[in-house]
Amino acid sequence: MEKSRSFCPPPYFVSPVAVRGYPNYMTATPGRLATTQHEDDTISFFVDCNNAGVLFIHAAADGVTISDIIKPVYVPSIVHSFFSLNGLHNYKGITHSLLGIQITDLADGIFIGCSINHVVADGASFWHFLNSWSGISKGSIYLSKPPVFQRWLPDGNAEMGTENISSLQALLSHIWRSAIHNRSFDPDQETNYRFVVGARQRFQEIPDNYFGNAILGTFVTMKAKELVEQGIGNSAWRMNRIIAATTGESFKKVFECWPASPSFVTLSNRDALITSSSPRFNMYGNDFGWGKPIAIRSGSSNKFDGMLTLYCGAEEGSIDIEACFFPETLEAMANDQEFMHIVTV
Repeated sequence: MEKSRSFCPPPYFVSPVAVRGYPNYMTATPGRLATTQHEDDTISFFVDCNNAGVLFIHAAADGVTISDIIKPVYVPSIVHSFFSLNGLHNYKGITHSLLGIQITDLADGIFIGCSINHVVADGASFWHFLNSWSGISKGSIYLSKPPVFQRWLPDGNAEMGTENISSLQALLSHIWRSAIHNRSFDPDQETNYRFVVGARQRFQEIPDNYFGNAILGTFVTMKAKELVEQGIGNSAWRMNRIIAATTGESFKKVFECWPASPSFVTLSNRDALITSSSPRFNMYGNDFGWGKPIAIRSGSSNKFDGMLTLYCGAEEGSIDIEACFFPETLEAMANDQEFMHIVTV
């Protein structure tokens, strides 16, 4: 997982010593992954909290401005170099840092690039870390919401169903419909939209500051003809129903059954669109002492045709989407007047 923030230049530079405050509460990220061999010839991973350390890099890109990064429609290739753990799969955490932080001085600002192994944390935990770190860098001695590491199998079954289609569900359906239409799919070909559902909202026992992975992947499937011809209302409604049906009991069933019969999802699939991150995360709340972020960008990890990365926009109430499609699909979508009527690039 790779995310970054761009800031205006600070009146001073915060020393990496500020990073030390957070691991007092959290011992997982300075550790490494380790394995356990089982009698049935399977292997499981766990985090060895051995304090091996995190990767911290201070770099400079004197000829690059903030505008060079945030103005282009396409994310500039140089952004890749602002992240420190490029190309590493999760299992590489056995020998590599689980957390990498790179501070890059730009000509007129600061770019903070952070990479964290997804075995350790989900998106909510990632942003909790960033916001806590920024508080420590400004002198906070105690965290208002220290991370919670207790692991348990919840018994709750909170219902999150709603009859109302959210604006986000409608927007994602609009993008899904246009992408499939402009990929020229066979009308009877099945396509699906994959996304993750959070457990924190579905169990009273799991606090917002729970640190770890508390998510479940799910998807909605439609034939290309249905998706294109029936409009976004139908696809948004189906997405809404899938999310509403993902209850606490659904999570509990997966938690109980998955270890006995593990399965893995292939992310890159031309038949599918996949959502990463969430506009509900507090991405602009971290202030290291020189103001709030100007923009958010992600690194090159898990980038493939059909990946959508969601952010809350800098303007309150807005949503930014970083879309990864083949060039011909992007060009066709840009020429799709129905699609472009409600989006800006």
